[in-house]
Amino acid sequence: MTDQEQLRLNRVRNNIASYPNFPKPGIIFRDVFPLFSDPSLLEDVITLFVQHIKSLNSSANAIVGLESRGFLIGPTVALRLGVPFIPIRKAGKLPGDVRSASYELEYGTDRFEIQTNSVKVGLNCVIVDDLLATGGSMKTAVKLIEECGAKTISGVVIIELVGLGGRQKSGCPIHSLVQFAETD
Repeated sequence: MTDQEQLRLNRVRNNIASYPNFPKPGIIFRDVFPLFSDPSLLEDVITLFVQHIKSLNSSANAIVGLESRGFLIGPTVALRLGVPFIPIRKAGKLPGDVRSASYELEYGTDRFEIQTNSVKVGLNCVIVDDLLATGGSMKTAVKLIEECGAKTISGVVIIELVGLGGRQKSGCPIHSLVQFAETD
């Protein structure tokens, strides 16, 4: 890692806000929105994501963003790489022919959908999101991408909550900029 990359990572980590006992007692909420309030910090995130994606042995030729914060980062990353951006949304928000899959939440289930015409067979996709916790949404995105005939070569996130097993459950290699234990 270069000194410039380390400086960018430190700036990102130092500007993630933490809110103890939100949304319930015992939880530390990690807020990425301070990174969006300063263009230089957002540039750090985008640059680090693009550098990582360019370093992958497989050539990424699509960026997939997960609703909703993956939509804030993914299009810019895709633009910088000159590849398409593909959204995965909550059920009922995409028109046309969609594939759908459910995933577990802390208190129930939810569904993701992807438009089948947006994913070309053989694409090498990178999934972009803000946070990896238990890995359920990432795993579901990988499943949807594979069902459309494409491949997920990596998931990239700003924050990984280590200790929740998300990396192991995600179904793809994970690159996280910042890692937190639940008690950090």
